[in-house]
Amino acid sequence: MRQFGLGLILAAGLSALTAGVATAADLSTPVYKAAPVEEPLSPWQIRVRALYVMPENGGSVTGVPFSDLTYSDAVVPELDITYYFTKNIAAELILGVTPHDINGAGSIAGLGQVGKVWLLPPTLTLQYHFTDFGPFKPYIGAGVNYTVFFSQEASNPLFSSVDVHDSWGLALQAGFDWMIDRHWGFNVDVKKIFLEPSFTLQTVGGTYLQGGADLNPWIFGTGVTYRF
Repeated sequence: MRQFGLGLILAAGLSALTAGVATAADLSTPVYKAAPVEEPLSPWQIRVRALYVMPENGGSVTGVPFSDLTYSDAVVPELDITYYFTKNIAAELILGVTPHDINGAGSIAGLGQVGKVWLLPPTLTLQYHFTDFGPFKPYIGAGVNYTVFFSQEASNPLFSSVDVHDSWGLALQAGFDWMIDRHWGFNVDVKKIFLEPSFTLQTVGGTYLQGGADLNPWIFGTGVTYRF
């Protein structure tokens, strides 16, 4: 009987010791929390930029030897909208308007300012975005431009009207975003648009003069990026 009682006591003590060891092991086991899962970014992105538009100087009036033209630069605000098809491939549409003066040069430099015109040059580019440089996200692009000329007026008393005709052009682009966080960034962008519209000048006597304007502007932009 005494041996049976001693066996019970030993068994109970062993069970308590085993439970204590298991509890201590449980307490010492590190608890790992799952990392928060970031929601995927929207494919939409917008930028607000300030643009410096710098046309090339060039052009001529048909039939007037050594005639040439120059154009004023412009600084304007601009909005662009980008849609990402993949993390690397995107399309961008830029929207803005720019005012420019048209001046005679070469053999017609004595005319001075010939006219004033506003441009609406929506440009659509297909871009490739490089994504292996951390917050620095460079891109290149190419696309098409269609420029609408409006609010045109003659500035020289010899002419009653100036009409620069709407025109298509090709566009090349390079730039980068420096992302501050997942949504906000700083943007620098350069575009070259190949744009050479024709134009018509009407003199006060009713004569029409034809010509071509070699605008081919460089567009330098900087601004703020927001990715939804």
